Amino acid sequence: MADLSYLDAVILGVVEGLTEYLPVSSTGHLTITEKLLGLEVNDPAVTAYTAVIQLGAIAATLLYFFRDIVRFAVAWFRGLGSAEARKDPDYGLAWAVVIGSIPVGVVGFLARDLISGPLRSLWVVAIALLLWSIVMVVAERIYARYDARGVLRGEHSIRPVDGLVIGLVQCFSLIPGVSRSGATISAGIARGIDRVTATRLSFFLAIPALTAAGLFQAVEEKDGLSALGVGPVLVGLVVAFVVAYATIAWLLRFVASNTLLPFVWYRIVLGLVVVGVLAAGVISAT
Repeated sequence: MADLSYLDAVILGVVEGLTEYLPVSSTGHLTITEKLLGLEVNDPAVTAYTAVIQLGAIAATLLYFFRDIVRFAVAWFRGLGSAEARKDPDYGLAWAVVIGSIPVGVVGFLARDLISGPLRSLWVVAIALLLWSIVMVVAERIYARYDARGVLRGEHSIRPVDGLVIGLVQCFSLIPGVSRSGATISAGIARGIDRVTATRLSFFLAIPALTAAGLFQAVEEKDGLSALGVGPVLVGLVVAFVVAYATIAWLLRFVASNTLLPFVWYRIVLGLVVVGVLAAGVISAT
């Protein structure tokens, strides 16, 4: 991994930026890409690099939603000291993000060796891509029932319990191939939250989850990461930032008038392709 080229860094940055927020699994795509580039996916430096370039995508989220984040933070702090301020819908949404971020942090920490070890297999990625596609289809059908009854909920209706439920479902995204956004958006729409709001909430929940994961992994694997050199790491971060920012803007426009089914079909095709090449022995699973 110390021989990671600048071209490799650009490719991985593009893959991270494109797939971090689309419901197709960034970890799964990065694992596949790393294998195609001839990198060892279980190498500590590879694992650390994968986590660190996520910070580029997180920076894009912070910039894109900066005003919203400030608004929620102000509402949360005001609500802590004022009963009147707790009536602000932003206070409830802020608590939803705080509560929803706890489960994945706890599970991710306790299962960190499993996540960075045995689960870093292309067989796991392929199976997760296929099985979670079923969950996404079910979520869309539940959403359609809410929509038909005209009872979809918007941002001002988000409650802490929504954050808890979505946060618990987010834990499944620790399995490569599931997709953090695929898990959180699916959970949101299955609770009758409109797609745009569910997608925005998914972005807000990504900030603490991915920031913590990236920083923790960087510290834990600092020796392996230092072998890469500053250049490739910075290139990956910058590319991931630029591509992720564009992806966020596109996805919000897309979900305003489309279902998640196009992503489901993509996941199924990719999952079957990965199963095929693994079964044929074209590439190894780890």
